[in-house]
Amino acid sequence: MKKKLNENLTLHYTSNFPKKFKNHSNKKYLVTIGIGGNIGNTKRIFDKLFLSLKTNKKFDILMTSPLLTNPPFGFLEQNDFLNGIIAIKTNLAPNEFLKNMHRLEKRFGRKRSFQDAPRTLDIDIIFFDNKKINTKKLIIPHKDWANRESVIIPLKYI
Repeated sequence: MKKKLNENLTLHYTSNFPKKFKNHSNKKYLVTIGIGGNIGNTKRIFDKLFLSLKTNKKFDILMTSPLLTNPPFGFLEQNDFLNGIIAIKTNLAPNEFLKNMHRLEKRFGRKRSFQDAPRTLDIDIIFFDNKKINTKKLIIPHKDWANRESVIIPLKYI
């Protein structure tokens, strides 16, 4: 199912997005990740990512947002992006969590060429519990999250 928000933005509802889980998690940290992509069959990649997270004992998925089609920013000569939000519980510390997300990006074909480049899968840590981190490798909350429709619109559904 689709819901057109305006000429540039469309919400998509699939079997895994949005989804809420009733299961209780005893894991320590609540993490909100943003997912995005615009190369290949992005919905299928997101479904495979969802399954990878769901079957990994390090993570408990709490809920997912609907997916949002939206135009690129920064580098504009590329296809529209599909974006979504996933709320997860984990016991991993922030840097270890980041390493796990980078491994998943790589598994799904992510190549890092230049900033705002087209990609198969981008995973951003938007929030990690109530932590504030500002290092060379990791900034939490995610830089500029509040000014990106690709984050704030799906986030409304979490």
